[in-house]
Amino acid sequence: MRRGRRLALDVGDARIGVASCDPDGVLATPVETVPGRDVPAAHRRLRALVEEYEPVEVVVGLPRSLSGGEGPAALKIRAFAQELARGIAPVPVRLLDERMTTVTAAQGLRASGVKSRKGRSVIDQAAAVVILQNALESERTSGLPPGESVEVVV
Repeated sequence: MRRGRRLALDVGDARIGVASCDPDGVLATPVETVPGRDVPAAHRRLRALVEEYEPVEVVVGLPRSLSGGEGPAALKIRAFAQELARGIAPVPVRLLDERMTTVTAAQGLRASGVKSRKGRSVIDQAAAVVILQNALESERTSGLPPGESVEVVV
């Protein structure tokens, strides 16, 4: 397992959930929810978070269908990740399958008593935590960086 803090993003149309982990990659925790409708402002805030947290990489959840295919949402996230990678280089960006993370996060929050209406931004953060925990577990078991690398295209 590589040592270093990571950030994970659950990117939606309205909000972007952000999570981070400790330098040993043991525990993922929520950071904040970034408003996502103003894309340039969102990218500025994400760049500021990268400067603040100094991660070894940023993991972005890639929405796939239950069958594993990619639709318009995945293409949108790929474009978002490409723009992010250009903005935060040389920090690497990786895409990780996020199937069921929002459902898992919502179920966990409901079980702990958080109401879904006032918990939407919390759900985005919790989904980012699930994405990051999955990435950390994947790296722990395989010894390889999780998901797929986003190459910076100029």
